[in-house]
Amino acid sequence: MLKAFGRSLWKSIARAARTQQRTTKKLATALLASASPAKRPARKKASAKKTSPGKVASSRAQQTKSKPKAQAGPAPLPGKWLASYYTQVPDAEHSGTRRLAYWLYIPQREHTGKLPLVVMLHGCGQSATQFATGSRMNQVAEEQGFAVLYPQQSLRGHANRCWPWYDKRVQEGGGETLLLSGLIDKVVQSNGLDETRIYAAGLSAGAGMAHILALALPDKIAAVGLHSGPVFGAGHTAVGAYSVMQHGSAKAAAGAIKLLPNPQANMPAILLQGLADKIVRPINQAQLAQQFITMNRLDAAHAMPLRSIAAGRTKTHPRHAHQILDYRIGRKTMLRVCAISGLEHAWSGGDCSAAFSACEGPDASKMMWDFFKQHRKPALRAAQRPTVQDGLDSTSQQNR
Repeated sequence: MLKAFGRSLWKSIARAARTQQRTTKKLATALLASASPAKRPARKKASAKKTSPGKVASSRAQQTKSKPKAQAGPAPLPGKWLASYYTQVPDAEHSGTRRLAYWLYIPQREHTGKLPLVVMLHGCGQSATQFATGSRMNQVAEEQGFAVLYPQQSLRGHANRCWPWYDKRVQEGGGETLLLSGLIDKVVQSNGLDETRIYAAGLSAGAGMAHILALALPDKIAAVGLHSGPVFGAGHTAVGAYSVMQHGSAKAAAGAIKLLPNPQANMPAILLQGLADKIVRPINQAQLAQQFITMNRLDAAHAMPLRSIAAGRTKTHPRHAHQILDYRIGRKTMLRVCAISGLEHAWSGGDCSAAFSACEGPDASKMMWDFFKQHRKPALRAAQRPTVQDGLDSTSQQNR
């Protein structure tokens, strides 16, 4: 089946994987640090409320009246840049309380109808605002007219703010998957966004988490964008996750999709990968592509001719040339695979003043939106809509 992806593309991926013999051990250790919470100063008058580590909260939510600590944010734009918290509260089925900081960009650009939403999930060692700066997705949102949601993993959830894409419970729809699903429902309903055009995207661990969201919520997520993401369905421990990032998992790639509750649900996907990435190696992109081929019931007949796009200082040896392979059903692209020469573990075509972002290479944010806007879900009936509390109670801040 992989032959259908174009010999040139996959030879490039295989060549890159063979030449990457050494890894940055210090960074990889940080990416997969223990998920134990960061230590905080002890309180003198009140002890922290204990929660059960084996349970997660339901999608019922409340908003606190505080806002996340101020962080250096993206460049000012005309739209609104809102900061808030989402809190899951326990119910009869789930114990424990989780709170998630998030930022939301609403463009000023005049528009008709409800705005689409792109959910952007940062990588390990990043904050939501750093990811907003590095990806420059807000600029695309202002130009094209869509909202952008940036959830931020808490230090209690992971010491390096990693989304636990390798956790089996999360892969099965619990933990952060349930938490993010509730947040999306809250933001969409509170801001009158278009529930038929919700998209998930991420970098590295964030890509792994975005993939899980798309697989767990195929009736909610209209398309997914994965940049430098690990293959789905493997890992299950920090050590196992590192192995997947370095070597992929052919067994998981072949079997994980078939074990999903709805393995035949279509999920359009765009996959971007740097061929010089030593953290999440290119073999993962090949295996992710195979998973989406299976899920979308694609074959060689759906493949378009491979496109090679030159970029860089010289035409002879372009540093960030990239190859694109599309799979289409009719006129609609269901799978786009983009392999970028010379790109390491970073968001392509972003703001390189931010961590894990590269100025060079194709504009990943624009590429993702151009792909996303082709896809939407059927409108939900009133009885199918999730019930959440109304209102945006917390203090917000606005770019001026």
